[in-house]
This record gives sequence, C-alpha cells and structure tokens, in this order.
Amino acid sequence: MRFLFIPALAFGLAGNAIAQSEDSVTLADYQRAASMLAYNTSSYIDFSPTGAKWLDGDKLIYKRATPKGIEFIAVDPVKKSKSAAFDQDKLAVALSASTGKSYTGSRLPFLTYDYTDNMKSILVSTGGKRYKVNLDDYKVIPDSSPEIKITSQADAIVSPDGKKAAFIKDYNLYLRDLVTGDTKQLTKEGEKDYGYATDNAGWRQSNEPVLSWSPDSKKIATFRQDQRKVGDMYLVTTNVGHPTLQSWKYPLPGDSNIAMIERLVINLENGKVIPFQIEPDPHRASLSDDIKSSGTFDDVQWSPDGSEVAFLSTSRDHKIEKFRIANTSTGEVREVFQETVPTQYESGQGGINWRYLPRSNEIIWYSEKDDWGHLYLYDAKTGKQKNVITTGDYVVTKIESVDEDNRTIIFAAVGKDPANPYYTHYFSVKFDGKHLTDLTPETGDHRVNFSPSGKYFTDTYSQPSVPGITVLRNREGKMILPLEKTDISRLVAAGWQAPKSISVKAADGKTAIYGIMFTPLNFDSTKKYPIVNYIYPGPQGGSVGSWSFSTRRSDHQALAELGFVVVLLEGTSNPLRSKSFHDMNYGNIAENTLPDQIAGIRQLAARHSFMDTSRIGVWGHSGGGFATAAAMFRYPDFYKVGISESGNHDNRNYEDDWGERYIGLLKKDNSGSDNYEAQANQNYAKNLKGKLLLAHGLMDDNVPPYNTLLVIEALEKANKDYDLIVFPNARHGYGTYLYYMMRRRWDYFVENLLGKKHPKEFDIEVKNDRRTVR
Repeated sequence: MRFLFIPALAFGLAGNAIAQSEDSVTLADYQRAASMLAYNTSSYIDFSPTGAKWLDGDKLIYKRATPKGIEFIAVDPVKKSKSAAFDQDKLAVALSASTGKSYTGSRLPFLTYDYTDNMKSILVSTGGKRYKVNLDDYKVIPDSSPEIKITSQADAIVSPDGKKAAFIKDYNLYLRDLVTGDTKQLTKEGEKDYGYATDNAGWRQSNEPVLSWSPDSKKIATFRQDQRKVGDMYLVTTNVGHPTLQSWKYPLPGDSNIAMIERLVINLENGKVIPFQIEPDPHRASLSDDIKSSGTFDDVQWSPDGSEVAFLSTSRDHKIEKFRIANTSTGEVREVFQETVPTQYESGQGGINWRYLPRSNEIIWYSEKDDWGHLYLYDAKTGKQKNVITTGDYVVTKIESVDEDNRTIIFAAVGKDPANPYYTHYFSVKFDGKHLTDLTPETGDHRVNFSPSGKYFTDTYSQPSVPGITVLRNREGKMILPLEKTDISRLVAAGWQAPKSISVKAADGKTAIYGIMFTPLNFDSTKKYPIVNYIYPGPQGGSVGSWSFSTRRSDHQALAELGFVVVLLEGTSNPLRSKSFHDMNYGNIAENTLPDQIAGIRQLAARHSFMDTSRIGVWGHSGGGFATAAAMFRYPDFYKVGISESGNHDNRNYEDDWGERYIGLLKKDNSGSDNYEAQANQNYAKNLKGKLLLAHGLMDDNVPPYNTLLVIEALEKANKDYDLIVFPNARHGYGTYLYYMMRRRWDYFVENLLGKKHPKEFDIEVKNDRRTVR
C-alpha cells in the first residue's frame, strides 16, 4: 500500500482517536510508525547545511533545504560575508529557455555545480548534458569541455598531480596516463592469491588497489599479498538452474596461515620495484580489522621528498606495534621503537593518530598507556619519548591537522564536555603540551570541516534532542560568522519528538553509562509499555552511534509508535572512554554488555512506572545479532522476545582479524577445548525459553550464514522452536530487503511482545525528500 507522511495532529495524538484496540495494532498505527522513518522526516527539516565544499582561496559553498526547495549559499571568510551563490531565479529562467523544460529558482534541476573561468561561470549538469552559465548575464551554452580536474577513476587510485592512475589487472599493478590514455605494466610476477596491492582479505573485497602515492607522484608504496595457503570461504547463489559457487580467501581465528603482505615501493621513473628488507607483515592495521579501513593504505606515511616511508607493522594479535622507516631507494628499514600492550593496540577512534615529522626528526604518537588515549612526542632518531602532549581523563579520537611551523596540533576529543562524555570537541595544543584550547566550547557534539589552508573551519554542534547550529570559525576558534540554525518547527508541528537522553550505572554499580530512550507520541504515563532493548555491543562501536542531532536513527521511534519503549545503552567495553573501560570484556566478548543492559533497564524501570520489565525484547544486527541470541540463551528469564539478524554467533566462523584482536589468539587447552568455544552461542541454545527470530542473508560475505546455521542446528537438536527469515541472494545488510526485514521486525514484536494482532503485509514504501528529487 501507499501512504504519505501525515501530521500527528491529523491522527488526534493528544486524544484517544488513534489509541490501539485491545487486541490489535491498527493500520493507522503502522502508518504513523512509518512516518517517523528518516525518509519521511527529512522533508520537514529546514536550514540544515549539506554538501559543504571548500574552494581555492578558502571560499565556501553549500546548500540548504528550505520549505520551498534548495538554496545555494556562498561564504567568504575574509569578507565575513554570506550570500546566495548565484541568482537562482535568473538561472531557472535561462535553463528553462535552453532546455525547453520549466524550472523555478527553488527547484533547479541539479544539486551540485562547479565553478570555472575564475569563478565567473558555473558548470551544471541536467538531463545527461552539461551547461556553462555565465554569472554576469546568465547566458547558458552547452559545454563539451573536459572535466576541470580528474579526482577519481573506477577501480583505480589517482596520483596527487591528477595525471596518472594505478589499477590492478591480472594480479599485477598497472599505470594509466590520464592525459594520453596509455597504460604501462608496473609489476610482472603477480599471480592468483599472490598479487600486488590486492584488496581481498577476509570480509573486505574490491577491485581497487591498496596503495599510497608519494607527494610528487613519482613513487607508489604498496605490497604483494600472499594468500596462497589461506583457507577459502564458500557461498552459493539461489537461482533456477545450477547455482554459482563464490569462493574467496577468508582466514579464520586459529588458522595456521593468514594473509601476509610483502611491503615494497615502485619507482615510476626507472621502473624498479624495491622490496622492503623485512619479513612479511600480517594483513593488519592499527585502526580496525582491515588494512584499508581509513579509505587508503593504512599506517603508511611518506616524507615530503619521497625518500622515506614511515609505517607500522602490527602483530597478528594487535599487541605489538613496530614503528619503522624505510629508505625508498634501497628498501632498507630502520626500527625506531615498538609499543607492546597486554590486550590490543589501536591508534585512535576517528582516525590514525600518529605522524612522522622528518623535518624535525620527531614522531607524534598515540598511546593509551596512561589508561586514556593521548598524544606523545617521540624522537625519530632515538625512538625515545621526548614529552607528553595531552593528558587527563579524556580521549583524543582524531588528529585533524599538524602545523609543524607553529608546532601546533588540532585534534578531536571526547570526555571534556561535562554534559556527556561522548560529545566531541575540537582542541589545539602545542607540541610541548602547553596552551590546550577548546576551539568549539559550546555544549554538544561538534562536527567540523576545515578549509584547504587550515585558516578556517565550519563547526556544527548539536545534541540528540537539540538541532544543529553551524558557524564559521578561524583556526583559533573565534567565531567569524553564524551560518545556519537547523529549523525543525515543521517537523515538531507534524508530531515528531526527539529521544530522551538517559544515564544509569553499569552492572558494577558505579560506572556511569549513557544512552537514549524513545517513547510513543501518544504516550500515556498511566499505562505499562513493553521494552525493546536495541543492542550493538561493539567492542569497536556502540548502540547509540552518533551523539549529534539526527532523525536517522534506524526505526527506533517508529517501533516506539507501535506501543513500546525503546532503549539504547552504551555499555562497558564500548570505545570512547578509558582503556580499562574498553577492555572490561577483552577476551570474553560473549558478555556483549548484557549485564550493563540489564542493570540499566532495571534502574530505568525503577524510575519510570510505565516500563514493564515482565515484557522485554531485544534485537540487533551483526554484532547485535550475536548479542541478541546470547541474551535469549543466557538471560532467558529477563529477555522474552529476540530478533537476531546476521549474527557472528561463533567467532571461530568469523574472519580472523576481528576475533584475534578482541578475544586474542585461539588457544586450546589439554582437553582440546579452546578459548573461543565458551563464547559460541550455539552452546547455549538449549536454554531458550522465549520467542526467537533468526535472520541472515545467504550471500553474506561479511558474516557467513553458517554462523546462524550453527545456532539453528543446536536449537533443533534441543527440540526448541524458533522462527527464521532468510534472504537467499542478499549480503550482510539485506540490500533491497532492508524494509521487508524492518516490517517483519515490527510484526514480530507486536505479536509476541505486545501480544496483539497487526496489519497483514504492511508495505513500507520509501520515497525521497521532494525538495531534492531531480
């Protein structure tokens, strides 16, 4: 069925006009729930800047949605001015005349544009054609000139000078001249499972090479990846006729062979391949469980002149980090220092936070050795620590920029806002640790965007219940110009409400943990509501996700509209707090923060009489699917209904790097049992008492479906009833079946936790913001 976003007042939310019947949740309830999904609410949010882009000369352009349509804005920090980027009404008239179609100033047929002719003209595309518009007289002429600058190319990495692109062919690395189109083979020995720059280890697969260009575009740092002895993973398509077998290298915890990389540099001027004079490194990175998690070749940094490459070698279990510097002419590698930790090392939360400074022979290093993530200054010659840069009970999450001339670092950090330890602020500090300055002092979660010169940045700050304010600041944090204040008045008038921030104590009774809670719009404090606990246990993330203002929070508010209180809690062992907080469940991730979830819900119920602890449901996806099944099996008297989606139920069946990082290397005792076995969900399936729905995509190349099949087999052996949804040809996120799964999730909780009937086969039909459809 089709439906529109219907203002809440039309349903009479203040009264009983839409109250659920005694035995069913109505079609109107489901329609109201769907109206709370992001694709509906976004149309009611005004003056929120998007698409911000800095141009040469520190000029800023962005667009904002208004009740009428889209406006394009230009900002000049030097003049402290903000104005329309161009006359949209004149442009609409000109484009209408040129294309034969009718446009208005608020409904132009494009959402992006480029400047040309020294910003005297713009290039726009519509209807498959590109036009050049003179901003003096708004004359429109068809444009057939090449793009101003090539910045990307499919399955290739473009050089810094924009003239060359490196790509993989037949397991070797090739070079394409983007001016002439000529290609050149750079390596010749590549073969299947032993290729150059390949991006195909574990859950990560693509045809794009993993490499790092030197600043002068004359050299490439990459590797040859050896997977010849690595075990395979298999998936089979569902189709009429013979299925297609998909296989790829997917190492598992405890495997004797994992993907290894042989580091090297390719000199494009003489064609030489210079291997680094070290043993191969495990396919590991300091930021996450993939060597390309930052979007490029992780833990690699060139010196400005291209003579050196600094890099980290990460041990298989992530306990040892070796800082090394390679001579790119000889391949000789110098060992500078190493850090060894008892659990797992990570170089930051928002980015890789080490920097090599060859000009001063120094290294900015990130470490949690004082129990908090901080920056330190090291001597690059001796490998000795020179001084502490940051210190205190907070976490540096990401280095934004380093000014070597002024010896100043700008970085993001959490834990400094007294309102909430998860709110991000941005700071500057000197290399010697002096003059720590909060550049974004307002309460809330801050998101910034620096200009190319680093002299200016936009700052948008908000809270889960407070919409964003965007301002322009200079590098010292001084506010130069107010830009936008997000307006949600139309959204509120239509009935939307923000989630409530909550804080409770963890299972230890003393550690503060934080979260958000959703209640129905037609909330009645005299009623009792079942509780749905959404969970993502990490340990590389948490349930809440972003702490900025957003109406894009899955279907939590939508689910609340069907008659539930929905609770999201960041439990212990989630990141962004102290190292000891993060490591509370190291080696035993089956805890899944579940004791914290239970303790927190009980505290909330003690505060709020409307929360019914006799009816508690839980759901999650991926790691949350793992946690959901664990909740149902390990705490069967607390959780009554669970929906486990795509869970990594046995981490011996999930890719090697994730488990070995957070659990440790797989080890067997004298009985033959290993340290992973006691954490596998199938071993506890016999404890199930409530209703459990399992779901998985059968072509899931992230968490293979065999994880869920192991649980199914154990349930059947124990003679336990369960429900199942499979997506025969879907990957990890279900793709086009995402909203089908969402609707089935609503149905399952309504029927089994609320105890009511629901509309049959309700259709969640997605539509785009009418202001941005072109």
